[in-house]
Amino acid sequence: MTGPIIEVRGVSKAYRRDSLSIPVLQNVTLDVPEGEFLALMGPSGSGKTTLLNLIAGIDRPSAGSITVGGTDVARLGESELAKWRARHIGFVFQFYNLLPVLTAYENVELPLLLTPLSKAERKKHVEAALGLVGLADRVHHYPRQLSGGQEQRVAIARAIAPDPTILVADEPTGDLDRASADEVLTLLGRLNREFKKTIVMVTHDPHAAERAHIVRHLDKGELQ
Repeated sequence: MTGPIIEVRGVSKAYRRDSLSIPVLQNVTLDVPEGEFLALMGPSGSGKTTLLNLIAGIDRPSAGSITVGGTDVARLGESELAKWRARHIGFVFQFYNLLPVLTAYENVELPLLLTPLSKAERKKHVEAALGLVGLADRVHHYPRQLSGGQEQRVAIARAIAPDPTILVADEPTGDLDRASADEVLTLLGRLNREFKKTIVMVTHDPHAAERAHIVRHLDKGELQ
């Protein structure tokens, strides 16, 4: 393992509600080495998803800095940030976020439409990603024709198709039965081990956290 690819320094985040300022994260400092698999645990409302969204450039900190692969994410303008996310971040969500009117192939191809890849190159990426998650025989299936575990594997294929620097997963097994969850966790472990993907996973499930190399706990906005 090399040095940290993610450096979170003194990060705080508060949201405004009318005249109130509601603190969510307080002075969080965290390093994630390149090629690591980190699990963020904590009760509901502890700030796990907020921290994940800050690392992924979906949200901005109220104070502090977040550097990912040498880029100070919080300093990027909106259009730069969108390009940076498309190139460097792969998202996996609890509820898959697949478009029901698109096939598995079309869902996985979606983020590649934002890249300069040709149609033939996109096809290679999509087929490789679906093959990697074990769904090469489901390319023409719609989400309604897939199990929850298969839908999540399509979502992972979509996340890895652009070959991102980092995978961020927000409760990726939260909506799955144990067998499907184990399949998804095994797949994430393989992406980390064989393909050297840096993974940051939010989970409240100790069984899921066991698959990570590093486990950190958030409680009331503070990193333990």
